[in-house]
Amino acid sequence: MLRRLYDWVLHWAKTPYGTWALFILAFCESSFFPIPPDVLLIAVCVAVPTRSFKYAMVCSVGSVLGGCLGYFIGWQFMVSIGEAIIRFYGLHDKYEYIQQLYKTYDAWAVGIAGLTPIPYKVFTITAGAFHINFMVFLIASAVSRSARFFVVGGLIYMFGSKIQSFIERRFNILAVLFVILLILGFVVIKYIF
Repeated sequence: MLRRLYDWVLHWAKTPYGTWALFILAFCESSFFPIPPDVLLIAVCVAVPTRSFKYAMVCSVGSVLGGCLGYFIGWQFMVSIGEAIIRFYGLHDKYEYIQQLYKTYDAWAVGIAGLTPIPYKVFTITAGAFHINFMVFLIASAVSRSARFFVVGGLIYMFGSKIQSFIERRFNILAVLFVILLILGFVVIKYIF
């Protein structure tokens, strides 16, 4: 079933509605949908590499707005909707662990989740449930999600369709490396300034 869903998402890249589909997919994935928007982002960028940055922006805005919906679900409807979504992904046992991450790392937890293949929706919903400062959540989401999508868009803009298979095969490794580099960058900034 997941493969059919994946193929259905990809087919939107070949339609005139690809940009809207990308926005809607990014929006929905940040709060409840299982397929990450990177799949469609890669497809539309490969189709028209000169618009890669536009597509990365569309994906970023959709994802951040969807994250706000996830936050609202956790803030107002955790028991009725949020828990069902988290249980659907088999992550209910991680709920307390995520709460501890927020207590310890605050914006870092949101930022790292926004960059990595960790289901972002779990962090958006729990951020609302744990009443994380909304502005901190919003800024961390905007920075991390934009970084993730602009890296993909930028690589396709520079290397064209050749990079598509490389990104798809090694996406998780690339995401983890990017997080490590981001953290190292903040550590360097902390000690220099």
